[in-house]
Amino acid sequence: MSRILSIALITAITSFTSFVGVAVMFAAMPNNQSNQAIAYEGLGRESLDAATLEKYAPPSLDAQATKQIESILDVRSPGLGLLSPDGETMFFSWSITGTRQIWRIDGPQSFPVQMTGGQDSTALRGISPDGKFLVLSRDRQGQENPGLYLQSTNGSPLEVIQHDDGVRTSFAFISDDSRSIYYMANDVDPASFAIYRYDIATKQKELLLSEPGVWYIADVLPDGNTGSKTFLFGKATGSLSREYYRYDEASGKLTPLLGQEQPEEFVAQFSANPDELLVLTPKFDQFRRLYRYTNGDDGEFTPITPELPMDVSSFEIDYLRQRIIYTVNDRGYLKLQALDAKTFEPIALPEFANADLIYAGSTTRNGRYISLGVSTATAPRTSYVYDWQTQNLTQWVLPSVPELDQSKFVGATLESYPAQDGTEIPMFVWRSPQCQNASEPCPVVVHFHGGPEAQSTAGFNRLAQLFVQAGFIYVEPNVRGSDGYGKAWLSADDGPKRLAVISDIADASTYIRTNWQVNDMEPKVGIMGWSYGGYSTLMGMTKFAGSYDAGVALVGMSNLITFLENTAEFRRPLRISEYGDPERDRQALIQLSPITYIDQIQDPLLIIQGANDPRVPVGEAVQIQRALEEREIPSQLIIFADEGHGSAKRSNQVLEIGHTIDFFVEHLNP
Repeated sequence: MSRILSIALITAITSFTSFVGVAVMFAAMPNNQSNQAIAYEGLGRESLDAATLEKYAPPSLDAQATKQIESILDVRSPGLGLLSPDGETMFFSWSITGTRQIWRIDGPQSFPVQMTGGQDSTALRGISPDGKFLVLSRDRQGQENPGLYLQSTNGSPLEVIQHDDGVRTSFAFISDDSRSIYYMANDVDPASFAIYRYDIATKQKELLLSEPGVWYIADVLPDGNTGSKTFLFGKATGSLSREYYRYDEASGKLTPLLGQEQPEEFVAQFSANPDELLVLTPKFDQFRRLYRYTNGDDGEFTPITPELPMDVSSFEIDYLRQRIIYTVNDRGYLKLQALDAKTFEPIALPEFANADLIYAGSTTRNGRYISLGVSTATAPRTSYVYDWQTQNLTQWVLPSVPELDQSKFVGATLESYPAQDGTEIPMFVWRSPQCQNASEPCPVVVHFHGGPEAQSTAGFNRLAQLFVQAGFIYVEPNVRGSDGYGKAWLSADDGPKRLAVISDIADASTYIRTNWQVNDMEPKVGIMGWSYGGYSTLMGMTKFAGSYDAGVALVGMSNLITFLENTAEFRRPLRISEYGDPERDRQALIQLSPITYIDQIQDPLLIIQGANDPRVPVGEAVQIQRALEEREIPSQLIIFADEGHGSAKRSNQVLEIGHTIDFFVEHLNP
């Protein structure tokens, strides 16, 4: 867990308004098509009436199906965790109770002690340098407006720092003397994030910055016990573009450093030289590379990682500026590398056999310990703590695989399919053993990831194991717009450019039907996904009707215009940079909205949504379901009243996954 906030996590809403009924909206379209949507306003459970929640409440599941899903959900790993400053105790998150909570172990593989409880998801954000308290984040029913809390490392009731309705409060940093907490919140302006310092003793907060924009603390230099800090403030200006500023706490002076001239993807931290930055960017090539950046009239960038035909996907420098850890993304396989922070010479890391994914967790503030996560194709993540001083590797917590034969888990193969223009689209494929040498084709489920600036990767996949166990071939493509394949691939779907590549969705099914036949019989093919994957599913079932035999859309957008109009104020400009402007790009957004093609849908569709979703308003699901009902098209909507952007509670996860698999079993099997 990084000590610095990841801006990708700033995705929650700030306020709700009312759902306004059933008026139909039309907008001009080429070819006499119309953008048909039931107009709504706002998001969250308050935007729905009780009758709607009751009508679309999740049905129960068959007991046998429930048991099978729960068995796979029991295959899990505790979080990578945070070590106490003395290296004697670890604190970590774990969802074994059904909801993510915080646990403590007093030594490697000791018996864990539960620190927090209840039904609200709780996350571990930081531990004080004196080892006396934790900083925790707690959400309410998926709203993604979490509050910040303190808890003694010995265990105690939580002490609230800030938790306000409709406000997202995000942790950034604990001062060296353990007296102050720094955090961000959009409580001054719902469209912006202010930066605060909270005094633990007096319980008072002080506003450091309240300028308009999505601000966050990207890094901070050790103060050497001077009491005055130098911060690196970041400001998100688009889905990936960032600006960076030096902030002097004593004077309050804010100095621009990087990204102000034009929008560009930058991720930055202070170097070991306080006058330099470490910057991860694809500015000079197709792939992200790590550079030293010296601020000046010309702003000189000097590469410190090798030139590779793949991305450096992330990096972290420890607090004392001793070592740099960075991750290389090789087509969905992650490798970890280390450098000396002053000389930039490589440093050896432990080696792990048969690892698909290796990534770094947190580093203790003294720089001695780092947590590492390792995932193979057929086993859940295993986590370790590496001691740089002794070079000892210790496994503190153990993954669990109860009542299952781990040897029967199936790994993925990396394959590809051709798009209409000949571009090869990578995809990971999990094949059920029972599909080999079968006399007829197995049904296929194609799962499109969210984001869209995300990536399906190798490693252990619980959802894939469930589908394989149920007799399906399971596929995860990385269509154009996905991360991990270079700048041109990532930006290929920005704004109206998405019109040229959205057919990647249908091309997957075309390839599968043609090339995965058995005895001249085509397989039946389903489509599913969460968030942007849910949107992809709706496009696959509407604009590309007939490509897929059934679809399950989870928390997906049905109309890009109403989505952009109703998502959170601070999210809107960041999402506009990805999807397009509702005014300037209106015609493209209409052409890219599933609701536009509602009359073309041919095959059964299941829609699943959380009422409290702060990213994709619940109205997106309700409006397309009502349009389908008006046309008597086979469809079903399930709304979880106590969930947000996907289900967090175990009981709801069972229902969400169970109904998805049951739906495909019903509609894809011969």
